[in-house]
Amino acid sequence: MLSYQHAYHAGNLADIHKHGALCVLLSRMREKPRPITYMETHAGRGLYDLSAPEALKTGEASLGIIKHLNAGIPPKGHPYRTAIEQTRARHGETFYPGSPLIARSILGADDPMHLMELHPAEFDGLRQVMRDPQNGGGAHLHFRDGFEGVLAISPPPPGHPRRGLVFIDPSYEVKSEYRVCAEFVLELHQKWPEAVIVLWYPVLEAGLHEAMIETLQGAGLKNLSRREVRFPVSKPDPRKPQRKGILGSGLILVNAPYGTEKGLSQVESWLAA
Repeated sequence: MLSYQHAYHAGNLADIHKHGALCVLLSRMREKPRPITYMETHAGRGLYDLSAPEALKTGEASLGIIKHLNAGIPPKGHPYRTAIEQTRARHGETFYPGSPLIARSILGADDPMHLMELHPAEFDGLRQVMRDPQNGGGAHLHFRDGFEGVLAISPPPPGHPRRGLVFIDPSYEVKSEYRVCAEFVLELHQKWPEAVIVLWYPVLEAGLHEAMIETLQGAGLKNLSRREVRFPVSKPDPRKPQRKGILGSGLILVNAPYGTEKGLSQVESWLAA
């Protein structure tokens, strides 16, 4: 489970969905003056060069965020676009922020961040990125399994913001991870019932996510919602071999802040066009 590196997929259509939604949720939470504790189970390296060999090999970014930015998506003033522009201003026009930098661009200086990453190379990259003063700093970095790590420090101890958001973005390299995610969400919600939980999953032809969703929906969680978008199907090129890939992107949300429906629908509309 340590072979996955997001550099091959950074800035793809799924990133637009999950990162756009994350911006909507955090921005809404920041409208209230109370502090926020932010946690991630799979933080990655936090910053990606879309001109690097990994990104060029798959071409996912060129069909994803690069194509959308050229079309004016996300629009000027949207927090997602602002995070991308800040990253480009600091690091160069080919760079794209991972979820840690996107969250850092929205959170306040006193909002604690706890970022989990178990892949050694990814963690080394994350440490360099998040300890760079120009990226805001202020993050607690954990070289450990994200599921175990988040549960170990949840809920935040007395004196730390109890209001928070947990972003779950695993690789799903193995089928069992869908079951693990469902069990993790249920245990996390039991330990920290007021936390906003954001679980991303890929929509694949095999439908491996359905059992996970059935488990969560059958658990009787209040304020649980499912957000899913299917990607446009392009006409196949007969000159190239056809590969079965991701069909869409989904999010399971628990305790989504009131008033985020419109913003989440807007993000989904970018991808359904």
